[in-house]
Amino acid sequence: MAQELSMRERFNRQFRLNRDLLEWFEAVVLAVVAVALVFTFGVRMIRVDGHSMQPTLQDGERLLISSLPYTPQYGDIVIIDQYTSYGQPLVKRVIGMAGDTIDIDFEKGIVYRNGNALDEPYTAEPTYLQESVTFPVTVPEGCIFVMGDNRNNSTDSRSANVGFIDTRDVLGRVLMQVPL
Repeated sequence: MAQELSMRERFNRQFRLNRDLLEWFEAVVLAVVAVALVFTFGVRMIRVDGHSMQPTLQDGERLLISSLPYTPQYGDIVIIDQYTSYGQPLVKRVIGMAGDTIDIDFEKGIVYRNGNALDEPYTAEPTYLQESVTFPVTVPEGCIFVMGDNRNNSTDSRSANVGFIDTRDVLGRVLMQVPL
């Protein structure tokens, strides 16, 4: 009887151990799936490529972006899909939205939205670089006008190669810079 009890006891211990391991395995699998879903549909990690957003963002810096649908707002730093006419993903700041008139005084380096000079403490220097777009321009419905913070070293909506950005081409907005 004692031998039978010890076998039953060993069986119960092994059964509990297996059950505990299975529960741990299930928890780990669920956590991995949850993280994968969040990073696939909610947030992404991207790397800044270039100097067009200095001094705000540095070349090689990593960014956590929200890829959930949202409406871009003035001043947001957004990531633009590589399938635009420019052919590369872009990291830029939203300057104008549908219906806004954007004008730039390239001699004084001042950007205007709807006749009002923008206060832009985030820029590296005034906007002296003129590209191929003739100003003033009015942002069409469903589009945004974007510029880099390093205005004189940025290919952005001032260039006909980039132009207005369809809001459907915005992959997301920057949530935070990720320390190296």
